[in-house]
Amino acid sequence: MIKIAWKFIKFDKAKSIGVIVGILISTFLIGQQLGIFFFLSGLMGALATDVQADIWVVDSKTDDVNQLGKLDIRNLRAVQGITGIKEAFPLLISGASCNFKNGTSGGITLLGVDENHINALLHKNKILKGNSTDLQLDGAISGEFFEQKNLGGDINLGTALEINGKRAFFILQTKGFRGFGSSFCVTTMERARFFSNQSPNTISAVLVNVSAKQNIDQVVAEINKSIYGVRAWPSPKLASSSIKKILSSSGIALSTGTLIVFALIAGFFIIGLTMYTSALDRLKDYGTLKAIGAGNGYISRLILTQAILFSMVGFLVGLALLEGFRIGVAKSGLIFSFSPLVLLSMFTTIAFISLSGASFALSRIRKVEPAAVFK
Repeated sequence: MIKIAWKFIKFDKAKSIGVIVGILISTFLIGQQLGIFFFLSGLMGALATDVQADIWVVDSKTDDVNQLGKLDIRNLRAVQGITGIKEAFPLLISGASCNFKNGTSGGITLLGVDENHINALLHKNKILKGNSTDLQLDGAISGEFFEQKNLGGDINLGTALEINGKRAFFILQTKGFRGFGSSFCVTTMERARFFSNQSPNTISAVLVNVSAKQNIDQVVAEINKSIYGVRAWPSPKLASSSIKKILSSSGIALSTGTLIVFALIAGFFIIGLTMYTSALDRLKDYGTLKAIGAGNGYISRLILTQAILFSMVGFLVGLALLEGFRIGVAKSGLIFSFSPLVLLSMFTTIAFISLSGASFALSRIRKVEPAAVFK
């Protein structure tokens, strides 16, 4: 069956190429939009997942890690008294305006943490240049490699800048430590307060690591029950809540979904119409098969086998183009990847489009009489 189907495909190369092009276009467009969506949604909850903490304790009204309220420093001591907590330390997040060396200005998001927990924010796989211990130097902050255009174009170690009129300099480069619409710059707690003019009694969150990972939910429940005005979140749940809130309040999901739907519709009609016209051109061939004893069931399997072969070839070519796109945009910081489950779902979708398109041709071929070959 496969051998015969492949001969049919090779016989009319022009229309076969048309079907494959339709499939690879659908594959590429669907994958491109999914990749961009995965990248953006990853940034939405990145702060909660990148920081090394089991639990975030934030203001009771906060459900988005990108919009943290203010907490009193006394909440830190209250959290430290909860049973099952290995360590708890404060995090200060504040926006600041900067003047850069090249004469431009812009905004950054300062992340301040005490000196003993800098590595909780900057895991070693996020550090491109420099050492996290150097952030203890007076005026030192980090700069993100993929955000350097927004950071004056120069984040080389030692490059000076002004933060709210106060002198600072880059002492460390991160790569991949980013937020949704934010340029993260890490420094010590005291320096973050100094740069952003924050009260020493104010923090943004308390970060908690528990003694036993299996007790995270129990510790979360105890914090929420014992301390008024705060809410404890397991890190993955805060990230998920942040993504849901941003997606529900923005048009990102709608615009991405719309483009994917149009890619599906375009692929369906390109594939369906091309296979239909190809079948019309070859009615005598299918009539000949019927004349020598092939039934409608055999013809249907032959057409559907062609559709599956088209799907496999088109999907693989489209996937190769998509991989080239993924590698290309990764250099500019748009980083995403596809899990095996996502790839399987994409192929299933493409195969469904091809099989649905083949149904156009089937409805016409089933009506062909064996005598048509003699006309």
